[in-house]
Amino acid sequence: MSFFLSTIVILTMVAVGVYLVVTVSAASQASGGRLRGRQAQPPALDPAQEELRLRYARGEIDREEFLQRKIDLED
Repeated sequence: MSFFLSTIVILTMVAVGVYLVVTVSAASQASGGRLRGRQAQPPALDPAQEELRLRYARGEIDREEFLQRKIDLED
């Protein structure tokens, strides 16, 4: 009798596992593979701010000028 119950428990666990895998897989495909939630998108930069950032990165302007112009653009 113990062997029979053990077999039933194991088969039930396998069936539940298969059910979970199939359900999660179907949900993932239905959502286009985006099951992890929304990915945070970086805020779109103003073209002027982007150009300012690039000029600073290239060394065309120093930190002080960068910060001042950044403040000016944010106003």
